[in-house]
Amino acid sequence: MSDLHEPLLRWYDVHARDLPWRRADATPWGVLVSEFMLQQTPVARVLPVYDAWLSRWPSPANLAAEPSGEAIRAWGRLGYPRRAIRLHAAATEIRDAHAGEVPDSFDALRSLPGVGDYTASAVLAFAFGRRQPVLDTNVRRVLSRLVCGVEFPSPAVTVSEKAVATELLPEDEATAATWSVALMELGALVCTAASARCDVCPARAACAWRAAGHPAYVGPPRRGQAWSGTDRQCRGRLMALVRESAGPVNARRMTRAWPIEAQRARCLEALLDDGLLVRSDAGYALPG
Repeated sequence: MSDLHEPLLRWYDVHARDLPWRRADATPWGVLVSEFMLQQTPVARVLPVYDAWLSRWPSPANLAAEPSGEAIRAWGRLGYPRRAIRLHAAATEIRDAHAGEVPDSFDALRSLPGVGDYTASAVLAFAFGRRQPVLDTNVRRVLSRLVCGVEFPSPAVTVSEKAVATELLPEDEATAATWSVALMELGALVCTAASARCDVCPARAACAWRAAGHPAYVGPPRRGQAWSGTDRQCRGRLMALVRESAGPVNARRMTRAWPIEAQRARCLEALLDDGLLVRSDAGYALPG
């Protein structure tokens, strides 16, 4: 399988996108911020928010010094705003428990609010150049096709997936980190969920799925994410109203934003429970 390394790394050298969190001057904090923002969010939507975020808060201490409500406001329309709350909490812990520096061990990273196995692995690989398998959606799909001959991986990461990903890592740490991001880039640009562009894939000669004739996926149904009329849409609309208001938003304005009373009330309570909104006599506002 090591024969895969040279063609894929050579392809990445030519086709890699110029993204700020991949540049030589990217800090571990910048990499951590990018990983929070890129969860279930396309790169094109992340870029302007990322640039503004790092300009305003170039270090964890800068962010931790401000109220969490400012993090929510700056998060804008990236979606899943609980990520902003967790990133603010992570910045506070980095400031208070790690002398303001993003930690460089898996366990310390994993202990930060909002950081799971994937994010900890990504920061180790991409910020610190460690030999660490990084299994995001794109990498899992590429390895499923390339090694296992299956169009899509299982819904959750398996022990065997981790073993395959680890075995494929080049021995040199810096090369292993580049290999991980190259797999990710291949999944984003060539071996996508919507279509596999095998004609331009640098790994096509060794791909088990291509050799098997591209058999169709037969695993559990892959569910798309609905939007229109969902609680997610309701929450997003209510959050946008508060985020873009100079002061608290009263109940009448909330009703105009989402007229379905039971759903609006349910979503407001969820936003309060998540710490994304606070309630006062004047209405609803971002946390101070």
